[in-house]
Formats: sequence, structure tokens, C-alpha cells
Amino acid sequence: MNAMVVTCGGFRAVYQVAAKYRPALMTNTHSGHSSLREIGLIRNVRRIALQLMALVVLAPCAFAQVPAKDPSARLREVLPPDVAARVLARIADARARQLPAEALENRALKFAAKGVEPRNIERSVNEQAQRMESARTALESGRGSKATGDEIDAGAEAMRKGVDGASVSLLAKSVPQNRSLAVPLFVIGSLTDRGLPADQALQRVLARLKARASDADLESMSSGASAGGNAGQGRPDGVSGRDFGQSHRPANTGRPATAGPPSGVPGNAGKKPNPGQGHRPPKN
Repeated sequence: MNAMVVTCGGFRAVYQVAAKYRPALMTNTHSGHSSLREIGLIRNVRRIALQLMALVVLAPCAFAQVPAKDPSARLREVLPPDVAARVLARIADARARQLPAEALENRALKFAAKGVEPRNIERSVNEQAQRMESARTALESGRGSKATGDEIDAGAEAMRKGVDGASVSLLAKSVPQNRSLAVPLFVIGSLTDRGLPADQALQRVLARLKARASDADLESMSSGASAGGNAGQGRPDGVSGRDFGQSHRPANTGRPATAGPPSGVPGNAGKKPNPGQGHRPPKN
């Protein structure tokens, strides 16, 4: 936006200069008479025009090169100096190991924005980095090829929710190599977070993958699943509801909310009636 303003302003300035001196220049050119003062004026106009045109050309490049605020600088602002130093060192180590360090940065910033205690943020980053290492090992041992950053991040999240490395490795071994495991892993973690045992969550996702389900089909599983008493209560940490269809209410199952008690069960759940309370006159 700023670059556009500078560009438009530069063209406008060039046009105004040219319009101001054009009559004099045209007159002197056609008459063939030009004093030294007029020649100097012409040269000044040309120099100003060239400078303005250079500004117009270079301004968008200059604005494009202004980087967004470095996450490391933001972490130093929101964390105590000693904690920030250790967290940044852990993130740098993860980057050197070719782990998705950006996910660790976002994790620390997200928890800081939520007011999480700095020591707990440091502990969370350390634990997540360890899970990333374990997830990468499981993915690459199962698939036999290098795992992507998204897959490693998703595998770490699944492990955080109780999925073990053997399950991650089995998923990688069972899925074609050209299929990304990021969404399947996030869905397994989501189902586990909603109360479904990890082995059952894995089998459900594997069954859908064998049926050639798309990522969108897999994402819908977490919104429609009823997993024990925690169904509909959880969501993967750091993943929006839109990613897994949380904006859609799951289909109602069982008895409707307005239905009475099942047959054979008294309406008062078997309690004795309170004498004299059933026909009390209404209050005025």
C-alpha cells in the first residue's frame, strides 16, 4: 500500500514538472534560441525527472524488502531474558536438526499470549522438541523416506495426545509414500483427544485411507465422531476448529433431548412423591 502511494506520487510529480516547463521548452526548441540560463533549466528538469523516475522504480522494491518482525525478537519481548535465551537456544537446536522450528516459535508465542507462566512455556517447548525428534524417527523408519516438517509437527501433536511411536510408524508404513501424513496424524490425535483409544483411532483412520478418503473426508471424522464420554469436548492443541470441522455440529444420536425417560423408569427416577406438593395452588 505504501509502495503504491509512493509510486503514484512519483508519477504525479514527474507530470507536474513536465507540465510546468513544457511551454518554455517547446518555445525554445522551435525558435532555435536558448540562453545559457534556459539550457541550465532544461538540464535541471531532466535531472529531477530522472531522480523521480528512479524513486518510482525503486520504492516498491524497498518496501518489499522490509521483513516482518522476527519471532525471536518477539519472544525476547514477551519472555524473561533468561527464559527467552534458553527457549531460543532450544529452537535453534531444533532448526539445526532440521525439525520444524517455526512450530516451536509459534507454540511459545501462543502460550505467552495466553498468559502461561514462562517456565511452563520453556518446559512445553522442550517436550515438544523431543516429541518432534521421536515422531521423525517413527515416520522415517516406517516409510523409509524423509518426513516433511508438517508431518513431524503432526506426529509430535499425536504423540502429545497419547499416540505411541509404533502407531505412527505403522501409519507411515501403511500409507503410500506420495500421500502426506500430516492430516491423518492430526485426525488421529483429534480422535484420541476426544476420548477414543489411540489404537482404535489409528484403525479408523487407516480404514478410511484404504478407502481412498481425501483429507477433507478425514477431517470430517473428528466432528462426527462420538468417542466415549469426551465426544465433542476436545480439539488438538493449536489447531482451529475449522481445520477439523468443529463448526459443524455432529449429528444427534440416540434419544432426542426432549424425550422422556425410557420405558419402565418412573418420571421421578424412582423417588417417592412428596406428599402435598403435587397440587399446591399457583403463587399469586
